[in-house]
Amino acid sequence: MTAYILNRVLIGLATLLLASIVVFGVMEVLPGDPAQLMLGMSGSPEALANLRAQMGLDEPIVWRYLHWIGGLLTGDFGRSYTYSSPVADLIRERLAVSLPLALMSLLLSTFIALPVGIFAAARRGRLPDTLSMGTAQLGVAVPNFWFALLLIYAFAVWLKWLPAGGFPGWNGGIWNGIKSLILPSIALALPQAAILARVTRSALLDVLGEDYIRTARAKGLPRGRVLRRHALRNAMIPVLTILGLQFAFLLAGTIIIENVFYLPGLGRLIFQAITQRDLIVVEGVVMLLVASVIVVNIMVDLAYAVVDPRLREAA
Repeated sequence: MTAYILNRVLIGLATLLLASIVVFGVMEVLPGDPAQLMLGMSGSPEALANLRAQMGLDEPIVWRYLHWIGGLLTGDFGRSYTYSSPVADLIRERLAVSLPLALMSLLLSTFIALPVGIFAAARRGRLPDTLSMGTAQLGVAVPNFWFALLLIYAFAVWLKWLPAGGFPGWNGGIWNGIKSLILPSIALALPQAAILARVTRSALLDVLGEDYIRTARAKGLPRGRVLRRHALRNAMIPVLTILGLQFAFLLAGTIIIENVFYLPGLGRLIFQAITQRDLIVVEGVVMLLVASVIVVNIMVDLAYAVVDPRLREAA
């Protein structure tokens, strides 16, 4: 098992190194001069040269990459050209919004999807199965920003139970911060729950056709017990895969929802950095997201070995 974990970590580090080269190279070949964009057309050649020197754009590309990757290893993500502050501080500030939002959305989608998927699989071909999967199909088809608008109208405008947008900060109270993230997390969780419910149902139906399930039923075990103790655990591998992918999406792919609810998260930060061509912010945020995806994938691989003894023995 130790060799298995070490192998996954080494693969993750190699992937992270390759991703850093790709991210840095893509940022370098983008058209336009960041210094020229910051100063505008009215900037003098002397001011442009000074700004390029300050940003390190006059140095060789290999040296800039080594300097950048060395800073990442020490926690120094550089300094934002637009915000005039360290990128690490910007990421830390925005992560305080995006990480709780992603965790709340993931937990909510899991608590919705697993019971629905199990319920539908246990009643395959019946009316409850058809209604559950029809609703899930609707959840997959409808975009999350439309859910967000409906939630704002229902719970913020009409019922006035929750705020329609904004984030007061955690210093204003934990409950106030959680209240401001409830509607965004629901808007993000519903489409993800629909996908996860369909995957759970399909995985369970594949497992329910196995010989050991028929053997357990032939021994007289109740159907519910067979479903919970024998089928569900062996059907968790595709479910865990989707959960890992969803967490990465929820952490990075919330640009639209963060703009709908006016949340100062990572998605909004990277969108603003791209529009302002603040390359150092884009590179730092993208590398953080790549690292988070790699860590989540390693955790999912370890979870595979926990739920499936065959993988543990192979490892």
